[in-house]
Amino acid sequence: MGDVVSETKAEQAERVIAGRYRLVSVIGHGSMGTVWRAYDEFLHRTVAVKEIRLPPGMPQSQADEVRERTLREARAIGVLSHPNVVTLHDIAQENGDPYVVMEHVPGSSLAHLLRSKGPLDTTQAAAVADAVAAALQAAHQAGITHRDVKPANVLIATDGRIKLADFGIARNISENTLTKTGITLGSPAYIAPEVASGGEVTHNADLWSLGATLFATIEGHAPYNPDGDIIATLLEVVNGEVPRPASDSPMAGIVSGLMVKEPAGRMTLAEVRRRMYGLLPEPGTSPFTAEEITGAERFIPAQPARSVEPDPDPQPQPAAEPEGPSLAADPGPLPFTPSPSPVEPVPVRRGVPRTLVYAAAALVFFAAAGGGFAAARYAGGKPLLPAEPTLIEQPVVQPPPSIQAGDLVPRVGDAATLKGAKGGVFTINVPPGWETFVEERQPKNLPASTRVHYLSPDGRYALTVERFPGFFDRHKVSQYKDAVQATWPKDAFVSGDPLAQPFGTGPEPGQYWKYNTVDAGSLRRTTYSNIIPLTVDLWVVSVTVPTVEEDTGKGALFDRIAPSFKVTP
Repeated sequence: MGDVVSETKAEQAERVIAGRYRLVSVIGHGSMGTVWRAYDEFLHRTVAVKEIRLPPGMPQSQADEVRERTLREARAIGVLSHPNVVTLHDIAQENGDPYVVMEHVPGSSLAHLLRSKGPLDTTQAAAVADAVAAALQAAHQAGITHRDVKPANVLIATDGRIKLADFGIARNISENTLTKTGITLGSPAYIAPEVASGGEVTHNADLWSLGATLFATIEGHAPYNPDGDIIATLLEVVNGEVPRPASDSPMAGIVSGLMVKEPAGRMTLAEVRRRMYGLLPEPGTSPFTAEEITGAERFIPAQPARSVEPDPDPQPQPAAEPEGPSLAADPGPLPFTPSPSPVEPVPVRRGVPRTLVYAAAALVFFAAAGGGFAAARYAGGKPLLPAEPTLIEQPVVQPPPSIQAGDLVPRVGDAATLKGAKGGVFTINVPPGWETFVEERQPKNLPASTRVHYLSPDGRYALTVERFPGFFDRHKVSQYKDAVQATWPKDAFVSGDPLAQPFGTGPEPGQYWKYNTVDAGSLRRTTYSNIIPLTVDLWVVSVTVPTVEEDTGKGALFDRIAPSFKVTP
């Protein structure tokens, strides 16, 4: 098998995109695609190339939409030319697919640097603050909101240059529908309160995220727990007290001026830079030594693949999805002709009324699913999907929830990991109209995992397929169950007795497991899970329903969905 893998890598390394970009080695994998270190044979320079990844089974019409959106957003990002912004060089075409060609920045991310050496000194923190603020000034003047400022997206080159990355190209193809609302999955520890509550994403949201990033820079840790329950974190961001730096760093006042809940009350970028004047290093010098940066690079392989704060590689690449003024003008005719969808079109959902009852109901299930976009929307009482523009002000009658989901539809999912672990493709029968999104996780004391979520249109029911590649190399099923229980207070988690099941091919037998949870709002839910060992991987198929509907939920959903799960060879 090792020979096969080596041969595949060798073949991949020989690929040449658009006749000039030779793919040399993989920098990082993610659900959004693969980032390559490449060589531009025309200009004789090293570049970074992002290969957009389309999930298995995506209808051709949706795939064409993703390609078109990539081109449109590249036009928007292409207007940015600033020394503190990772430059987009080109959009190459190969077999009709777009490849994003970017500046290659040898060095480390701020996230890795903080993990390897702890808090930065005042001069280093000031250099980071000034560089990121300057990058955001350029973006905002061009009408672009970054939307995901955090240490993982701040790059520090080996020569001391500081650049902001992750401006806009298709973050996660499976999130194509969800990200159109302007919410980015995966960074609740740095997300602005108005965004966490489902509000509009504006330039002011970047100011909060800059403050949270500077908080981590001087404190050595994020202002909110990046490894905690996502729902709890979002609610704390929205409703809790704003964290204040404990250190007496001169940067503490800037952090407090940026992390203000009222968006209009936040310190301006110009004021941030003005306050940096007396703290910056001497012109022409770098506050970072080569040993610090290269040390952080050596530190990278020992880090988890991903936590709630995504950090897939030492050079994060542009990947957010700008909205409104962030989008460039229509790039003109596509280099391909969009194909009609070969599948039945999915009915358009008009949005859910903003009632407390349904906000609470959705929270019940998203905490079990691991949080993300819809949890953020419902934490603020907002609908899961935006209403159509012509119907924003029109009342929508919420149909009564029907747990009888009708005919199930086979769906293809991909639980590949950030590091590209193979064997993640699966099929499962899902009720029609349920939305899909993907979450990369790094649980404490467990291997990195990938969760594929399916959500009912009204937000009441959730199906989750989670995969832990290589789980049984060092872990046991009991450790997985302990980790699930550890995410809840003792009085908020009640486990049923597991039942051994004759499925799975791993070193332990499969299990059926039921447990009940109560969140901070006293909302109760029930989760049914099949824990499935397959060789060295662990798969978990779970359905979460309101506890008041647990009996019918098991029969109408779990007992019908779970047996259909199959891993594609």
